[in-house]
Amino acid sequence: MCGRTSCHLPIDVLARACAYRDRQGRERLPEWKDPDKYCPSYNTSPQSNSPVLLSRLHFEKGADPSERIIAPMRWGLVPSWFKEDDPSKLQFNTTNCRSDTIMEKRSFKVPLGKGRRCVVLADGFYEWQRRQGTSHKQPYFIYFPQAKTEESGSTDVVESPEHWKKVWDNWRLLTMAGIFDCWEPPEGGDLLYSYTIITVDSCKSLNDIHPRMPAILDGEEEVSKWLDFGEVSTQEALKLIHPTENITFHAVSSVVNDSGNNTPECVTPISLLVKKGGPQGGFWPDLEGSHRCGCRSADLPPWCEAAPMTTFPGFSFGLADSGVCMVNSDKGSQLPQGTVIAKVRGTRNQHKLVCPGVPACADSACSRAS
Repeated sequence: MCGRTSCHLPIDVLARACAYRDRQGRERLPEWKDPDKYCPSYNTSPQSNSPVLLSRLHFEKGADPSERIIAPMRWGLVPSWFKEDDPSKLQFNTTNCRSDTIMEKRSFKVPLGKGRRCVVLADGFYEWQRRQGTSHKQPYFIYFPQAKTEESGSTDVVESPEHWKKVWDNWRLLTMAGIFDCWEPPEGGDLLYSYTIITVDSCKSLNDIHPRMPAILDGEEEVSKWLDFGEVSTQEALKLIHPTENITFHAVSSVVNDSGNNTPECVTPISLLVKKGGPQGGFWPDLEGSHRCGCRSADLPPWCEAAPMTTFPGFSFGLADSGVCMVNSDKGSQLPQGTVIAKVRGTRNQHKLVCPGVPACADSACSRAS
C-alpha cells in the first residue's frame, strides 16, 4: 500500500524535475494549474492535495496530448457518480487501488475507461515495518536511487543535513501510476479533482518491509505511455503496472509517524544498529545526537512503566521496546540528572517523575546518571 508520501520541493524546482520532450522533440516544462493549491510537505497524508502530472488534453480540447500539466489534486479518489454533498461521506477507502481488482471496481474502472490516467509525483513514500515480537514499527523512506547515493537497499549510511540539501537540488522524483476523476457537487460548486495510487505486490527488496508497493513508472518512456491515453489503450497501459526493483530506501525517525510533523527530519536517514542482547536481536534507531546506555525497564520499580518517547523542549526521552533507556537531545550532558520518564501506576496521579530506588547509570549522558 501507500499511505504517506513526501513532496516538499518548491513549485519551480518541481516543474524542472518534470522536464520532458514533446512530440516535436522540444524540451518543455509542464505548466502548473492552480499552483496556489499546492502545499509542499515532507509528510503528506490522504485527503490532502498533492501534485500529479497529466496530459493537457484533459483540460483543453484539441490540445497537443504530449503537453503536460501539473495539477494539485485531492489524495483519495471521489468518483464522478458520487451523489452525496460531502466527499468525506464516501464509505470506502480510495487512497490506493489494487492492480489485480482495478477492472472490477466501478470507482476505478470508469475513470480508467475514460483515459483518466495520471502520474503522482513525490520525493518518495513511507512504509512501516513491524518488528517481529514487538509492537514497534520502523518507518522507511523509499525512493528512486539518486546520483551519488549508496546502491539500492542500503540502510546503514547516514549523510549530513548539508549533503541532503545538495541532493534535493537534483532529485529524481518518484513517478507513481495513478487514476484521477472529477466530481461535481450535486448542488453545484467547484469541481473536485482527486486521485488514487495504483498498488502492486512488493519487489523483493521491499517485501520484508511491506507486501505491497505503489506501481512505479520507471523512466520517461513509461511515463509518456501512461499519460498518452489517446494513443495508448487501457490494455496496453496496464502492461506498465508491475513491481520494480529500481528502488532504494533508508530508515527514518518515528517523527514521521505523526502526519502533523512536517520537517526535514521526516526524510533524514538514521542508521539501524543491532543491540546485542535485545529481544529477537531487534534494531533500534541510532539518531544523530542521541545518547544510549544499558538501563533496562526491568530495573524500574513495579509501579513505573515507560512512557513512549515523551518530548520536552529541546529533549525527548523514553524507553525503546527493548527497555533500552534512550535520550535524544542536542544538549547532551545538560540533561537534568536523575530524571527517568515514567508514569506512576496505581497512585493518586499519572505523571512524569524521577523513579526512586533505581541505581544510577554510569553513562554521564543518561537521564539516570549520578
